[in-house]
Amino acid sequence: MKYPSGDCVAKAGFSSGSLGGTKMGRTRRRFQGLARILGLASLAGALVAGLQLAWGAQVALLQPNALLKVLDRDRDGKLSREEVPPLLRQQFEKWDRNGDGFLEAAEVEEIRRQRPPSLQRGPALPANVEAIWDIPYAESDEPRQRLDLLLPRERKGKLPVIVAIHGGGWIGGDKRAVVGRMATFAATGKYAVASIGYRLSSQATWPAQIHDCKAAIRWIRANAEKYGLDPDRIGVIGWSAGGHLAAMLGTTGDIADLEGDLGPYRDQKTAVQCVVDFFGPSDLRLVWGDSGEGAGRPSVLVERLLGGPVRERLDVARSASPVAFVSPDDPPFLIVHGTEDPVVPYKQSVWLRDRLRKAGVSVALITVEGGGHGPFRNPKVDELVAQFFATHLLGEKHEFSDMTIADNPAN
Repeated sequence: MKYPSGDCVAKAGFSSGSLGGTKMGRTRRRFQGLARILGLASLAGALVAGLQLAWGAQVALLQPNALLKVLDRDRDGKLSREEVPPLLRQQFEKWDRNGDGFLEAAEVEEIRRQRPPSLQRGPALPANVEAIWDIPYAESDEPRQRLDLLLPRERKGKLPVIVAIHGGGWIGGDKRAVVGRMATFAATGKYAVASIGYRLSSQATWPAQIHDCKAAIRWIRANAEKYGLDPDRIGVIGWSAGGHLAAMLGTTGDIADLEGDLGPYRDQKTAVQCVVDFFGPSDLRLVWGDSGEGAGRPSVLVERLLGGPVRERLDVARSASPVAFVSPDDPPFLIVHGTEDPVVPYKQSVWLRDRLRKAGVSVALITVEGGGHGPFRNPKVDELVAQFFATHLLGEKHEFSDMTIADNPAN
């Protein structure tokens, strides 16, 4: 069974190709890290392959001005040729419509608007899966407060639900991007899948993101009878920023202060029955990336989420940290993380595993030796995730414990 095992739109581009030269290699790795944070698979793929970059491919996954804010090092509100990565400069004139030597907000927005057709239409689905697109879960006009619901055309009884949360550094990503692979769960006839959107940090700071996720859970429970769902069997899976939100759902089911008041179903509970967390940060009080290659990039994204520097907003950072809310009644966790992750350090998952285990919560950490920020090549990852959901949502019997596997099973 295949499903997304990375914070990206497609697997292509993260593990193939080479750019010669030490300086060019550093440029490639830095931009790969940024692209993975944002879910810009095609950008990283173009860099690694050394191909000319078509800017419009995945930049559409960002909110207006988010890409500009990330790349604008001198904070003058526009991008100079020097501020874009070297391999992007060959297309600079194409997008510099007024020829002034800068990419301004309107020009960057024009790039972003070129949304990939696959995300406009929705991906192709298995014949036995139907989709209901863009259901508003908070009774608002906000496009990010929508979910895509996948249902098997043939089923027996009420279906457990797997809620999928996309990544993107809290500033990008799209719920539609993970639908294609998550559809394989619905295709078994045993699950429904809800891929949820949430407001990004360019729109609202924390705790808006967890409020949105909890509103989506409440909507699922309130509408379970209508769609043939089992409100008592809800699992969640997320990647990177989505992994962080999945872990927050798992550890804050009993935290009233983080429920929010979105939508009409505030009487519904938001606790979930199991969590799969792919390399999500677990303690936002401990900012990473302060030294070495790519220093500071993830911390910038964290600060955008929190609404200011971490050291000035420690209370907010704590409220956004899954490790701060672990309790013995939390649901089972499966955590997957690569040892060579350049974006979210592997130790972030170790901290969460240790805190959960100390509290007596069932948890297994799958360490992918040599793995980066996803996607992972070892099919064992897919197998373990499928077994985990089958155990906790279908009642099958599988045992889980910490495990180390190679990213490349041929090694």
